[in-house]
Amino acid sequence: MENKKVALVIVDISGYTQFIRSQKLSAIHAEEIIFELLEAVIDHAAYPLTLNKLEGDAAFLYAEVNAENQAEIGRDVAHQSQGFFKVFYERARTLSTERADCDCDACQRVFDLRLKAILHYGEAVFKQIRQFEELAGEDVILIHQLLKNSVQSKEYILMTEAFHQLIGDFDDLQSETRLEDCDYLGEVTVHVIYPRKFDQTESYPPSYFQML
Repeated sequence: MENKKVALVIVDISGYTQFIRSQKLSAIHAEEIIFELLEAVIDHAAYPLTLNKLEGDAAFLYAEVNAENQAEIGRDVAHQSQGFFKVFYERARTLSTERADCDCDACQRVFDLRLKAILHYGEAVFKQIRQFEELAGEDVILIHQLLKNSVQSKEYILMTEAFHQLIGDFDDLQSETRLEDCDYLGEVTVHVIYPRKFDQTESYPPSYFQML
């Protein structure tokens, strides 16, 4: 086992539970759509960001950080996380077109799905279990706890104070500061960035997050 400094990222598809329907055909199509959307996000991830594992409708990624490159790595992770939204919605648009002839709930409601990203900086214990690499520790627990937050929007980037301090001001993007209760881990200060309203009829501009 080894303890390392890491930037942690969870990308999660909002609306998954409502998206999955009881009808057999719709449920199968729903899982196919979720898989393709997550695949688009994962394919966009590049070094130093590494996929650790898939967690249902979410993906857990990390980047190792050291004292010499911590700010640079943090900013790279933040930029990649911003790019996840673009590829997610581009794939959603393609899937909606490809599946337009199917009248099942899943294929007709692709645009009900949204994306959110949780970013944190801390430490993780790396454990090798056969061919699998497992990340553990308080910071890993914390970022998973933050998936259950009080943010009402279905699409956003949420950075913990630790990650926010790591990267400093990020592209002059407007953020909302909040306190989130993480059970026995206590209250955590977070900074939330919201994307602009999604327009299904237009292509995404290079940056579609709210600017100051």
